[in-house]
Amino acid sequence: MLYLTSDDFPIFVPFGVIGFYRYLWYLIRLAAAATYRPVPLPENPTYIASEDVTIIVPTIDAGEEFKEAANSWLVGKPKEILIITEEKMLGPLQDLANQVDPERIRVLTVPFANKRLQMSHGIKNTTTDIIVFADDDAIWPPTLLPYVLACFEDQKVGGVGTSQRVQAVGNRMTVWEVLAAFRLTIRNIEIASSTHIDGGIPCLSGRTAAYRTVILKDPEFLHGFTHDYWLGKYQLNSGDDKFLTRWMVSHGWTTYVQCCKEAELLSTMKPNWRFLKQVLRWTRNTWRSDLRSLFMERYIWTAHPYVAYTMCDKLINPLTLLVGPCLVSYLIYKSTIPIEKGGYHLPWWNILLSYFVWLTATRTLKLMPHLWNNPGHIIYVPAFILFGYYFAIMKLYALFTLHETGWGTRAGIGDASAATAALDAQEKNAMEKQQHDNNPYQQQRPAYGGGATDSSSPFRDESPSPSPSPYRDFPSPNPGATARSGQKPPGQQRRRGGEDEGVEMQVGYAR
Repeated sequence: MLYLTSDDFPIFVPFGVIGFYRYLWYLIRLAAAATYRPVPLPENPTYIASEDVTIIVPTIDAGEEFKEAANSWLVGKPKEILIITEEKMLGPLQDLANQVDPERIRVLTVPFANKRLQMSHGIKNTTTDIIVFADDDAIWPPTLLPYVLACFEDQKVGGVGTSQRVQAVGNRMTVWEVLAAFRLTIRNIEIASSTHIDGGIPCLSGRTAAYRTVILKDPEFLHGFTHDYWLGKYQLNSGDDKFLTRWMVSHGWTTYVQCCKEAELLSTMKPNWRFLKQVLRWTRNTWRSDLRSLFMERYIWTAHPYVAYTMCDKLINPLTLLVGPCLVSYLIYKSTIPIEKGGYHLPWWNILLSYFVWLTATRTLKLMPHLWNNPGHIIYVPAFILFGYYFAIMKLYALFTLHETGWGTRAGIGDASAATAALDAQEKNAMEKQQHDNNPYQQQRPAYGGGATDSSSPFRDESPSPSPSPYRDFPSPNPGATARSGQKPPGQQRRRGGEDEGVEMQVGYAR
């Protein structure tokens, strides 16, 4: 390819600059990821999983994978696991819960299959200091919970994420699963580097992420979370992890990601072409969230400038990636023209072969962290190259279809607006009932009171109700004063024995 510069050198200057820029920043990411260090375990931890952690798992169906995942969660000894599902799946999921651990797993239901509604219902039924959201196929190492909780020793940290790896659905990975594994390897490098550089992250992945309960119990958060609209009229169901990450940034909380083997979960991906529908949904969520972060909310610019840069880079990435094929196509065209008429001296096959060798070499180097442990996957590098160009086109398509908010890979996901209407009706009934119960005149003279009837809630809890939540007074979203004093935020302080005050059937929403 360098030999082509003898024909028309100025053509290659801008493209050389683009290539130099992209690989320079990739080397910076590698260097930052290499120097990143996870938060170590404290000698005297403030948070203990058996007292402080509730795991919330929104799902609409589950199989044997759920039992394997649930058993891995229980190794960390959380206080409770809440499975939130729709009413028609209560029986099957209750049976699965009973097979695993009926004492520590409760199954709650909502009337509609809506992930955000399910998550908010789980939040309202939580009484511990820390909430961990998990996909129903996320398999944890035994050390994950202690390493996640270690990050909350810093009272400014509001959310904590983990690194991830793909687990094959069958005996061996399909090409789709390998492509997903390549993407996760690159993502692990990106989140480790951004955490190390400026402490931020574009997204705390919903496959497993932990948050302070006091943040999520805030009525303002719960309302915004279940009434999230794109352009004011398209209600969002997916993209919950993006919303949570933006909320941390906009309300003054910091985040951290534990990128280490001790906190690296395993997750399954679609082993067939439906993986592309997953990627399309994720891409739309990324567009919507990043555009909001950069141009509407704008907190990211001052809180995490490096993350803001990576978001801008992703916005232009489809264009810079497609420049290469366009240039090569132009060169091939010029090579078919005689030299005396302004054509190029190299034959078209030489240009095409040179381009393919360059792509293969650079992409192989980029995937080396994955290939080092899985050398047999090198045969999938050409597929990854083709997927990269497909993904660039998909990103442009996603940009022009942001109004499409469906789940994409799941049949039976309820309409978001209908689910929100049910939530609003339930909250209204609860408020009217409370007002009625608190009015002594209505209690003594119901004939004149005309008070609200005691309508049964559509949100069923099939197991004994938890003790009343201690989260009554919500702190300021900015944790500055609390963090500086070294105390837990209000609603999180407690004493421990006089010591210091102070976790097809492809299942659920993972796909």
